[in-house]
Amino acid sequence: MTIPLPTVTPLRRSLLSVPSINQRALDKIHALDCDGVIFDLEDSVSLDDKQRARDNLRALFRDNLLREREAVIRINPLAGAFGRADLDLMLELSPNAVALPKVDTAADVEAVQELLDRAGAASDLRIWAMMESALGVLNAGSVAAARAGAAPRLDAFVVGLNDLRKETGIPPRAGRQTLVPLLMPVVLAARAYGLGVIDSVFNDFRDADGFEAECAQGRDMGFDGKMLIHPAQIDAANRHFGPEPEALAEAEAVIAAFAAPEAASLNVINLHGRMVERLHLVQAEALVAQARRIAERKANQ
Repeated sequence: MTIPLPTVTPLRRSLLSVPSINQRALDKIHALDCDGVIFDLEDSVSLDDKQRARDNLRALFRDNLLREREAVIRINPLAGAFGRADLDLMLELSPNAVALPKVDTAADVEAVQELLDRAGAASDLRIWAMMESALGVLNAGSVAAARAGAAPRLDAFVVGLNDLRKETGIPPRAGRQTLVPLLMPVVLAARAYGLGVIDSVFNDFRDADGFEAECAQGRDMGFDGKMLIHPAQIDAANRHFGPEPEALAEAEAVIAAFAAPEAASLNVINLHGRMVERLHLVQAEALVAQARRIAERKANQ
């Protein structure tokens, strides 16, 4: 079954992860230029603070501070003591998506789909799967395929390398070369079923050069953007995962060339000595559309 891509692909260059217990951080998000916020109710919130974190999100969503950015809430595992209360909060607040931690199999996503459907959740409430276990990476293809079957709400994968490193014993070395074989199957599975795919956090927000290098690597691997742990990382992520000026100029040239009357019936054209196919036109139009959405959001801020 072919799953159509969204008509408008959301901007997901920079997804800032914010502990929902940190009121100071929550107060600042409306002024930040990230494309979305992942509000964490799981790892960054102690057991004693789970209820207060949920109350913080109720107040935040009531004031609607995110405007044109995606709001994603990362819940606790449904099998634990807090997951169902977190899921009830999703139904109350209606964020753009609920992020499921440590997804191992398609059944994890399908169970949440069933619960949301049974509760009458809004049809545009999506599911993001956190790919942060060895079993999850092994099953990335079947998890992504759930979008074509029992879990059409599935919308994106988010890689979680801290947990994956812990489980596999792979050390956190610069360059992530030993992790590339684990990351690429996740990207491939996501693309096969029209999912977004977000790269993992970079833990040392003071290491600007290391972060820049990892953003460039993630972009080259095909990720849409990066999950962030600090506002200082937003600008670099937006730059690396956004349209580069040279690429944008090339895209506009491709669009103009195919718009010429003599190219109307052609599937391949000669552009400055290079053969360009209509599939490149589709890519060019997507890039120009992304740049337009970025400009429009800046104008509306």
